[in-house]
Amino acid sequence: MSRLRPVSAGLPDFPWDTISGAKRLAASHDDGIIDLSVGTPVDPVAPVIRDALAASSEFPGYPATLGTAALREAAVGALSRRFAITGLDESSILPVIGTKEVIAGLPSQLGVPAGDPVVIPRVAYPTYEVGALLAGAVPRRADAVADYGDDVPAAIFVNSPSNPTGAVLSVEHLRGVVEWAREHGSIVISDECYLGLTWEGVAHSVLHPDVCGGDHTGLIAVHSLSKVSNLASYRAGFLAGDTALIAELLAVRKHSGMIVPFPIQGATIAALNDDAHVDAQRERYRSRRDRLKRAVEHAGFTVDDSEAGLYLWTTRGDDSRATLDWFAQRGILVAPGDFYGPSGAEHVRVALTATDERIDAAVARLGE
Repeated sequence: MSRLRPVSAGLPDFPWDTISGAKRLAASHDDGIIDLSVGTPVDPVAPVIRDALAASSEFPGYPATLGTAALREAAVGALSRRFAITGLDESSILPVIGTKEVIAGLPSQLGVPAGDPVVIPRVAYPTYEVGALLAGAVPRRADAVADYGDDVPAAIFVNSPSNPTGAVLSVEHLRGVVEWAREHGSIVISDECYLGLTWEGVAHSVLHPDVCGGDHTGLIAVHSLSKVSNLASYRAGFLAGDTALIAELLAVRKHSGMIVPFPIQGATIAALNDDAHVDAQRERYRSRRDRLKRAVEHAGFTVDDSEAGLYLWTTRGDDSRATLDWFAQRGILVAPGDFYGPSGAEHVRVALTATDERIDAAVARLGE
């Protein structure tokens, strides 16, 4: 008998495996399924990015885990232009092979001790919990610093704008988290993948000077090109923040061979240096959001939070699985809120990531 311990045994069920019945029901609709359950981009990759990918494809050697200087410069420039983040330089940036991979690995790669708590939001992207579990740590759901507990967490995940709720944390809230973490010696990991898709109000990075005072010590921001640049298939993302933490992660990832392919680095540079395609994509999503939000509310649902991101967080006060089936009966697949923790059990997440034709079809079905 094998002495190996299956790592997956300690992990929760993969959420999307649990809605296969609803998916079959939605697919039985006469006009086919409208899949609004995942945040997968459907729009074309901008030509400036595709051209850069092709131009970078001849390089035959091993790329560096650190990434090219041009990539790190482009990341610093984009964060400054788009989000008014100051105080970064090339040593503050580390490219990663998609942000899901790095979120799942950060607690382990940062050396979070087994048994230590890791704070995740009450309603949270499932991979935060998975990352804690893979490190042997204990996930603790909490939003307010008063709920972090007496056992000081080694790391704190924050997510603003939130997936799934679209909620935006205030500067005051983020500043309070940073101050508490520094007082207690915790690391703050801020998932900011939806920062460029804010519809109402203003969202801030944890690295913004109004939040951290220009001091990035103990802070890591996670950024993705999947949403704003339609590069989910490219697995293009990067970390920014505390240079000492970035250097430690670089050392670990070099030994592990976690290297972003050179052509993807070239495409990433082009995506970070060009804001026009980001602005155009944001407006596509804004239009889809406006149409779908009106239809969901007209169907009797309340849309909570949803100030930013690619989802509507909606409820009629029913169990999320019952609401999942209600949508599936109309050929629309959504994500039940219990994917994201017990506090989401009466909501569903409705994605904006469908073509205009499919969004219009969903609007029509919701009006029937």
